[in-house]
Amino acid sequence: MPPRAVLRRLLPTNPHHSAARHAPRQAPPPPSAIDEGPLPDPYALLVHDPIDLLSSLWRRAFAHPLPSPFPNLSGYASRLDLWLLSYQRACAHATGTFPPRHAVPLPTLHSLLRLRASALRRHPAFPWGASTHLLLRSPADKPSTVPISRRKLEARFADAPPPFQDRVVQELLLFLLEPVLEPRFSPKSHAFRPGRGPHSAIRSVRSRFAAYLWFVSADLTAVVDGLSPDTILSCVQKAVSDRKVLSLLKSALTAPVRPGSVPPMEKDLDGLTKKRLKRKVLRKSRKKKVLNENEPKPDPYWLRMFFGFAPEQARHVPNYGHCGIISPLLANVCLNELDWWMEEKINQYFCPSKHDSIWKEVGDDGCHNPAWPEFVPSAGKEKTRKMDFLRFGSHVLIGIRGPREDAVDIRRQLMEFCERTFGLRPENSMVEIEHITRGIEFLDHVITRRVIYPTLRYTASGGNIVSEKGVGTLLSVTASLQRCIRHFRKLELVKGDRDPEPLPCSPMLYSGQAHTNSQMNKFLETMADWYRYADNRKKIVGFCAYVIRSSLAKLYAARYRLKSRAKVYKIASRDLSRPLRESTRNDAPEYSDLLRMGLVDVIEGVQFARMSSIPTCDYTPFPRNWVPHHELILLEYIKLQDPKFFCELHKTIKRQEISSPQDDVSKMVWYYKVHGVYDDKRSLVGAKELRNDEIINGNKQLLLDT
Repeated sequence: MPPRAVLRRLLPTNPHHSAARHAPRQAPPPPSAIDEGPLPDPYALLVHDPIDLLSSLWRRAFAHPLPSPFPNLSGYASRLDLWLLSYQRACAHATGTFPPRHAVPLPTLHSLLRLRASALRRHPAFPWGASTHLLLRSPADKPSTVPISRRKLEARFADAPPPFQDRVVQELLLFLLEPVLEPRFSPKSHAFRPGRGPHSAIRSVRSRFAAYLWFVSADLTAVVDGLSPDTILSCVQKAVSDRKVLSLLKSALTAPVRPGSVPPMEKDLDGLTKKRLKRKVLRKSRKKKVLNENEPKPDPYWLRMFFGFAPEQARHVPNYGHCGIISPLLANVCLNELDWWMEEKINQYFCPSKHDSIWKEVGDDGCHNPAWPEFVPSAGKEKTRKMDFLRFGSHVLIGIRGPREDAVDIRRQLMEFCERTFGLRPENSMVEIEHITRGIEFLDHVITRRVIYPTLRYTASGGNIVSEKGVGTLLSVTASLQRCIRHFRKLELVKGDRDPEPLPCSPMLYSGQAHTNSQMNKFLETMADWYRYADNRKKIVGFCAYVIRSSLAKLYAARYRLKSRAKVYKIASRDLSRPLRESTRNDAPEYSDLLRMGLVDVIEGVQFARMSSIPTCDYTPFPRNWVPHHELILLEYIKLQDPKFFCELHKTIKRQEISSPQDDVSKMVWYYKVHGVYDDKRSLVGAKELRNDEIINGNKQLLLDT
């Protein structure tokens, strides 16, 4: 698969590559005061496919991931094709629809040219957050002809969100910086990166953290949020040396931000204020809202519910100045220094034991099957000293196989490194040391171990079979039920802690039974996929299904004037798949007749009503040196483009006297052209063997007959 197809998967875009030059041309507007001369013809500049341009950038970055900075990005930044793709993605974010390439009007292309000229010049800097000096307007903005007072205008500008043109420039910077920085990142970083996420982090814990006793869990959110622009720029300059891109990024970091453009932080409110605010929000959510023509539709209810289950480690997203969507990438650039520092510490700390037959090298992770127990000594002088870590965003998890004094020393060195490199020291309460027996909470999963006593059978000297009890440990990664209950409480679907009671699903009050059940089924499918690698997957998904079914049963009992959940289950069955309106209204037509005529939707039963229908935990071993699918395809494509690879492969085949498939095919074709008969050595050998078998069988049959 070429990297162009891989990049189409990475970029959620669907541009129509029809010739934009065939669109009807209009008279160009008068030159702006920003431009020094007349604007060029934009249709003459749209000559390349933006996906091909980005594919070439990804290939260059992964083919030569040198420690020296990437030399030139201005050539890509000056391409109008990439600016148009950035505009399309920004429109998809603002309006919910991706505009086709050929449907972008000529005035918008001229505005993109002005925006490009303003962003790539170094003096004066690009006006980030300038709501009064717009070079490009959002298609969702409506022109206003109503006069407004100066005070209201200033108040509106003070509370206005970041302008649309900032989002377009941020999309372009993300296109340019992400492929350059990705090959430089550590493989043990799993947040805000394509192809990696919470699932890859949990699977890494399963495969590599099976034998660690002490864990250092660090929350570096305060350090990441307090990074200075100079620190961020110094880390970026190690990978990028283009002056125009660096100056644009510097202006985004140092430009002042209006207070109204940033959402306010959550404040500590008293109980009465919280109740009033809750009633106000609930009253506003219940009020029917009519969407405008170009206003994006809100996410479906099941998707909003699932994002309400986001773990605390994944909920916080850094934000630096006017960087917006590239802020997580910049945070990874800075924390990449910590990753490689930890890699050096892992190599220095490794000390194998002579009695250990599992870990012999520093890069050896031992047994990769989490279902196998570990029989390695965990105490005494025979214990192997080993350490590993992974990072998800600003949260670091370090596993140490050694005494607690080593964990204390690593914690101290980590805090000193943050203070020395980033200029900020994390608080003592944010860096904790925990033992595996107490359980470590990470991404709403609890990492612990179970001690097992299997029967070991082996052959002793003399041929005697000995059976004795052994002691082993199994790594256990379970989903946190308390976290799940807490998330349901935030969504107002349960009340209570130890014995939670389901509440009616009031946001779906005015939806039909078929639509409500389908929404909840999508939510349950997503939850089952989220807890795929949890040991208690059946238990946690069964609990979610119980809460959803009970919440819907209470909702249907209130909607159809039934007295209890038991009556709802009696009419609609356990999975709520039977229609309730048929039993409450005798004058209505039969549901089966309406369904046959296509006047109603099919009512899906709520999934996972039985424990047997819930899938079990996925114990698939995590491969060694795992890389995402798109990186694997990129590396294979780069290898195939290298002529030295084919030369070495051809020499190896000749040296081992192995004929390549191309040689066999050419010999077959040549023999067919010369003799007119298909000749295959393998087929001839097979025919001779078949003929010999027939002769032998015939002789046997002749002897039996005589």
